[in-house]
Amino acid sequence: MTLPEPDLTRPRASARQAQGAPPPVAVQWVRLVVPVAVGTSVAVVLGVYGRLHTPANLSLAMPWFTGTLYVKAWLTTLAFVLALVQIFTALVLEGRIRLHLPGLPAVHRWSGRFAVLLTVPVAVHCLYSLGYRFDDARVLVHSLVGCLLYGAFVTKMLLLVRWGLPRWVIPTAGGILFTTFVALWLTSSLWVFTTAGFHL
Repeated sequence: MTLPEPDLTRPRASARQAQGAPPPVAVQWVRLVVPVAVGTSVAVVLGVYGRLHTPANLSLAMPWFTGTLYVKAWLTTLAFVLALVQIFTALVLEGRIRLHLPGLPAVHRWSGRFAVLLTVPVAVHCLYSLGYRFDDARVLVHSLVGCLLYGAFVTKMLLLVRWGLPRWVIPTAGGILFTTFVALWLTSSLWVFTTAGFHL
């Protein structure tokens, strides 16, 4: 009786693959740590630039607005509203809210993108024209969460293209990103509306 010859064209499966074992935990943590490290680096670089850069003291003027403060306050408010849309659509997509809404994934993606884009003029003005300040508690918190916002955004975008992550990772990243939007709005737009008045 002759034994069948082995098929040398097929790759050998390791003992771990043959047993159907999950990939090593270390590999999953590398997939998680790298995006977090990149996002943290982005936040730190923005903060360092804002601190070391000499403020240019330029205004951010747009039609229909009475001044730079209101341009920034309303852009941040619009971004905050879109962040609320993000949270709502995420809850529906995760099955926490049972609704059937066609095209919801596209709404979720684009609301997040537009929310971040609306904050870009505000961030550029804050970093380039005003700089990173420590002389006021509100401004300090606002500066910190402003830098953290972009770090959290970069981290989430990098995590979205990684496979095999634990289920809690993306919701946690989204929650951190939403929290920074809330803190950003509270320390900027709400402060402007309650101290200088609610108007354009």
